[in-house]
Amino acid sequence: MKILLASALLLLSPLAAHAACSPTDFTITEFKPQVPGSGSSMRLRLAGELANHCATASAAQIRIEAKDASGKVLQSKEGWPAGTSNIAPGETAKFDLGRLFRYQSDMDTYTVSIINVRTW
Repeated sequence: MKILLASALLLLSPLAAHAACSPTDFTITEFKPQVPGSGSSMRLRLAGELANHCATASAAQIRIEAKDASGKVLQSKEGWPAGTSNIAPGETAKFDLGRLFRYQSDMDTYTVSIINVRTW
């Protein structure tokens, strides 16, 4: 029984080490929504940087919401700025999720939030 318990602890200990990072360990900087172009070439640029302030290399998933003037969410998209790579402690990953959105003339504001953290 002791061997079984010890084996279980050894198997689960790497998971506990990865659980140390949370969405609050990441910050988003330099988020600057832009709508370059005109007419049929309207393409959103929703770019920024994701910074890892966690003690271990991890990745974070972000969500960007496009809202109208009343605050109603028109579109919402999620992405992993570093893809399937971890971001080292103190490092950043640049992102631009504008290509995932289809421009609408009533888009007024854009919000970005960190919704998930994991280690690849």
